[in-house]
Amino acid sequence: MSNSSSIRHFLLLVLADTRQLQLLHFCLLLGISLAALLGIGLIISAVACGRHLHTPMFFFLLNLALSDLGSICTTVPKAMHNSLWDTSTISYIGCAAQVLLNFFFLGSELSLLTIMCYNRYVSICKPLHYGILLGSRACAHMAAAAWASGFVNALMHTTNTFSLPLCQGNALGQFFCEIPQILKLSCSKSYLRQFGLLVVSACLAFGCFVFIVFSYVQIFRAVLRIPSEQGRHKAFSTCLPHLAVFSLFLSTIIFAHLKPLCMSSPSLDVALSVLYSVVPPALNPLIYSLRNQELRAAVWTVMTGWFQKH
Repeated sequence: MSNSSSIRHFLLLVLADTRQLQLLHFCLLLGISLAALLGIGLIISAVACGRHLHTPMFFFLLNLALSDLGSICTTVPKAMHNSLWDTSTISYIGCAAQVLLNFFFLGSELSLLTIMCYNRYVSICKPLHYGILLGSRACAHMAAAAWASGFVNALMHTTNTFSLPLCQGNALGQFFCEIPQILKLSCSKSYLRQFGLLVVSACLAFGCFVFIVFSYVQIFRAVLRIPSEQGRHKAFSTCLPHLAVFSLFLSTIIFAHLKPLCMSSPSLDVALSVLYSVVPPALNPLIYSLRNQELRAAVWTVMTGWFQKH
């Protein structure tokens, strides 16, 4: 038996038993992360350099890309390191930092997706008030609120989690540090305090979900009243990327954490964790660029300009 004061490192779940599979996992994670970093980098460069993209929609997309970048850089590099060097350890401080950053970026992404839904609602349902409700100052304040709320929420959860005494060893049943796995190591009834925080976070997330669903009901009603078929198609096309990204983000997290106990197994848990921590950040740039002609043109301009310089 040991307590948290004597723990200097945690043992993460090994992705594979054989050396060949470990190297295969390393190559897969490397390929996915490089593709994600390329897509995210192109979107950030395109929005930052394209003056015609300095609009609220692309401003929030830039913030979403930064959140995706943070998410994939929080968990994937350590998993790649462990697979390459055949190890499973992570330091106590490193584990706390991973929990903080992972919770921070996931929370910020949910807030940003909610704000992006509000942007779509105002642009379609209240176009005459768009300049007032979504001016540059208002957009900056909303983005700052999304990042600040994500950080405060993550800091509370991380501080409370790592203040609990741990006496069930130091082996985590996951390839990265996450709060539910650390709570399994606790021997104190004070974990109910952490459960209360998780309930509060779940309620906030449910509130975001209800707001997005209600907003899209109003959006679809307004779009269906547009007389021209071309106008309806254009309005729908601006909403589809956000709906796809939000559905991917929400469905993977819900299935990973709320699946039936009878379906739980170490291999399935790892696969679902990869699904919600790695796949959405990698696919988001592709989803947005495929459906947005302006963004595709700006990305192409960035790429051709880079090749011409080199």
